[in-house]
Amino acid sequence: MAYKGAETLIAKSENELHITPKMTNRHGLITGATGTGKTVTLQVLAESFSLQGVPVFMTDIKGDLSGVSKAGVSGQKIIDRVEKLKLEGYENRGFPVCFWDVFGEQGHPMRTTITEMGPLLLSRLLNLNDTQEGVLNLAFKIADDAGLLLLDLKDMKSLLEYVGNNREQFTLSYGNISAASIGAIQRNLLVLEQQGADHFFGEPAFDIHDLMQTDADGKGILNILAADKLMHSPRIYTTFLLWLLSELFEELPEVGDPEKPKLVFFFDEAHLLFNEAPKILLEKIEQVVRLIRSKGVGVYFVTQNPLDVPDTVLGQLGNRVQHALRAYTPRDQKAVKAAATTFRVNPELDVEAAITELGVGEALVSFLDPRGTPMIVERAYILPPCSQIGPITPEERERIIRKSDVFGVYEKALDRESAFEILQERVSEANRIKEEAAADVARRKEELARAKEEAALARAQAAKERAERAQKKANPDIFTELTKQVGRTATRTLGNEIGRKLVRGLLGSIFGGSRK
Repeated sequence: MAYKGAETLIAKSENELHITPKMTNRHGLITGATGTGKTVTLQVLAESFSLQGVPVFMTDIKGDLSGVSKAGVSGQKIIDRVEKLKLEGYENRGFPVCFWDVFGEQGHPMRTTITEMGPLLLSRLLNLNDTQEGVLNLAFKIADDAGLLLLDLKDMKSLLEYVGNNREQFTLSYGNISAASIGAIQRNLLVLEQQGADHFFGEPAFDIHDLMQTDADGKGILNILAADKLMHSPRIYTTFLLWLLSELFEELPEVGDPEKPKLVFFFDEAHLLFNEAPKILLEKIEQVVRLIRSKGVGVYFVTQNPLDVPDTVLGQLGNRVQHALRAYTPRDQKAVKAAATTFRVNPELDVEAAITELGVGEALVSFLDPRGTPMIVERAYILPPCSQIGPITPEERERIIRKSDVFGVYEKALDRESAFEILQERVSEANRIKEEAAADVARRKEELARAKEEAALARAQAAKERAERAQKKANPDIFTELTKQVGRTATRTLGNEIGRKLVRGLLGSIFGGSRK
């Protein structure tokens, strides 16, 4: 695009339709049935923003958008379109890109932490009901109060186990925590892990400022998120993009109405974002879309039908490109009428009829003028992209990834101390204390039993000794008795003998004297 005004020219009919850089952050909408050219329109807009020096973030659902990194090849259709639109100076060229992938397979990994995502978005991710969401909020509060970092899924699982095991204690301080709700959250967490969300949570956490880069020539970097695999889990896909939008809203400073946006964010398959979204989440989305433009961010939703977007959000989307819609059923016809009413009336154009007649690459276009007023809708042809339509090869993708300024920043996952390790340490410490207490109790029991045994033995010994003394007293020893008996006999004998001798001596003295 070397022709004048190439940076802002998007479509052409009898008039050139330019998007106003100052109004780019007033958001936009690309709609149309499958196969009508929405992806190519997104590619053309992304090229335009890059030439203006505006970085872009977009999701690549089918893998086609990787071709924007490589100069296109002018096939006959491109040549015919260039000639039809009289695009003098048109040239094929590639654009600076940075590839991202939640799974780290087709681009640099993109991660966030459980804490950064927060309970509201995590509840959506886990598909929780109101009661379960309330318990999840309490779990986050408990983690905050305890100073527990929630970085990845194992941290969340450890926290839930900790809360569940101590729920009676926490119920007194934080409110009712039912075991059923804890169990439901744990089951949904397991399902989420099986869907691959463990790749999404962790560190190093993604820095949103890495999206807002330009190359050496001042062209905005086109950040492309590989979403073909991610789309297998629509809830993870939409929640991830909503988290990214919320991070931009929270982190970026107010800039008012800049001359050009700091970043343009394309949300493809936008209907998935709003399907079955609870009221509180819809209010959050509406708030982010309404206020994020003052942060210098333009949000462009891509979907099949304008009715896919709630009115509160639809009314904030100023730049619109409507591709063909099919009107086969009454619902389709209603959608066509609704789409027609979203444009500023053009007296020379039957918008409702035109919507069903548009060819591939043709669209109804209405951008905001420099004053912020919607231009009259016009039927026009979208410009052909300068870059390749369709994917590049895996080898080409890998070369671009390795040459990126952020290569090596996010490739290696980190696992620092967080809730999992802290709670594991607490459990280990509690188990150690419990084991020590149990060992102490066992030791005391053993000592008590030993003391009782020794006391019993002492009592038995004393009783035995008393019994022996009593027995000895009641039944003297035979030898002792014999000795006593012999002694008594000897004494009697000796006494008798002496007595006899004394008697004889005495009588002899008496009677002997008379015989003389």
